[in-house]
Amino acid sequence: MKKRKLSFWEIWNMSFGFLGIQMGFALQNANVSRIFQTLGADIEDIPILWVAAPLTGLIVQPIIGYFSDRTWTRLGRRRPYFLVGAILASMALFVMPNSPVLWFAAGMLWIMDASINISMEPFRAFVGDNLPNRQRTMGFAMQSFFIGIGAYVASKLPNILTYMGVANTAAEGVIPDSVKYSFYIGGAAFLISVLWTVIFSKEYSPEELAAFESEEESYEEEERSEQWYVDNGKSHSRIGTIALAIGVAFSYLVYFFDLKKDLYVLSLGLIGLGGLALIFSGAYQQRKKYNNGFVTIMNDFQFMPKVMKQLAWVQFFSWFALFSMWIYTTGAVTEHIYGSTDTTSELYNQGANQVGEMFANYNIIAAAVAFLLPLLAKKTSRKFTHFVALCLGGLGLIWIYFVDTPTFLNLELLPMIGVGIAWASILSVPYAMLSGALPASKMGYYMGVFNFFIVIPQLVAASILGFLVGTFFDSQPVYALLIGGFSMILAGILALKVDDNEELEIKG
Repeated sequence: MKKRKLSFWEIWNMSFGFLGIQMGFALQNANVSRIFQTLGADIEDIPILWVAAPLTGLIVQPIIGYFSDRTWTRLGRRRPYFLVGAILASMALFVMPNSPVLWFAAGMLWIMDASINISMEPFRAFVGDNLPNRQRTMGFAMQSFFIGIGAYVASKLPNILTYMGVANTAAEGVIPDSVKYSFYIGGAAFLISVLWTVIFSKEYSPEELAAFESEEESYEEEERSEQWYVDNGKSHSRIGTIALAIGVAFSYLVYFFDLKKDLYVLSLGLIGLGGLALIFSGAYQQRKKYNNGFVTIMNDFQFMPKVMKQLAWVQFFSWFALFSMWIYTTGAVTEHIYGSTDTTSELYNQGANQVGEMFANYNIIAAAVAFLLPLLAKKTSRKFTHFVALCLGGLGLIWIYFVDTPTFLNLELLPMIGVGIAWASILSVPYAMLSGALPASKMGYYMGVFNFFIVIPQLVAASILGFLVGTFFDSQPVYALLIGGFSMILAGILALKVDDNEELEIKG
């Protein structure tokens, strides 16, 4: 029994929800730093306020993936998560721009990001569930297309509303109406687009998926004895104890030398909590309590497929660069190019709106090239295509440092061409390389584990970028974009090392 080939419009319908999901993400990425600054945050404190977003993804995505693999309701397997996440995210988008104080806005970012992740994570697995192998690249390309379109529209919204006469400035500590109404529109679009996918898409039953897996499954899970789990648990406990000790020692140094408190995210939040997770995993396995989702996630992280391990490094440096762009572009453009840090000034808000235009442009470029990258990969290879795309993206970020006049050509277009091509590739090529190496029965939760390599670099960026910019670059945020540019080029070089020998199938 084999999965049937889906039509173009069926793939369109199952991917349409990403339009709204990415509108939510784009509004968050382009405007949350602006909201934080408006509510009184210093530029060096922006990364630590953003830590909620990646930390939420680190926790939520593997859990949602694990449970969505095991869910079956009248709505299906993945669609219940699409719907619940969309309802919660839409509500959060309506509340976020009305945050009265900074701590409330930081909390709303946490809630909003968790809700978006609940909807987004199962969409990656949805491609693996519904499409035969030969159509998966098209499925990921379609998602990239909707991501680009949704983000373009959302990034343009504040400027469009300003052009229509909606106020783009407000009193000190108040979010401008152009930003508020953009979030309201994004919230409505999020819910409507996800409802479209829920209503007009179908899912295979668990019995059908089991039949497909018996036909298509090339992955064979290793048989593991009780003694294997006990021995592996001892290893987890040992490594976890060492990691926890390093995290505590690092934290003490941060305290003793009065270093920037953002570093606690790395010392306690990443190294320390990672060590604790290993210790708990080790304890469960040594007590032979290994039949649970937590232990499964920890072990599969340890024994992931080789391609996934290689892609992990590519993802790390790619997403480190993206996170530096998302949290620092507003500050870099308004200060380095416009020469203003006053959030109530016309210059600052003009620059902030231009950042929205930049983000809109890289997203529409990503949508435009989404279906071209598979063609280039077929002529060369997927890893070479990813290398070229990431190098162009890195050069685009570096370019911003050398801009002195903020024209459409040298700020909004030229650097964003490179970033847009990189973004299109990041959203599709790694998943296309990865999907053939994953077991179909664990597609959702392995995609959640793969998200670790999106989240961990963001946590690292949130913890060290503020320290680097404040300590070595006189708190000038444009240097964070330089660091991000070189990081993305390094990711491209590492992409050439991925063992991707499968043929790229772009025809159904």
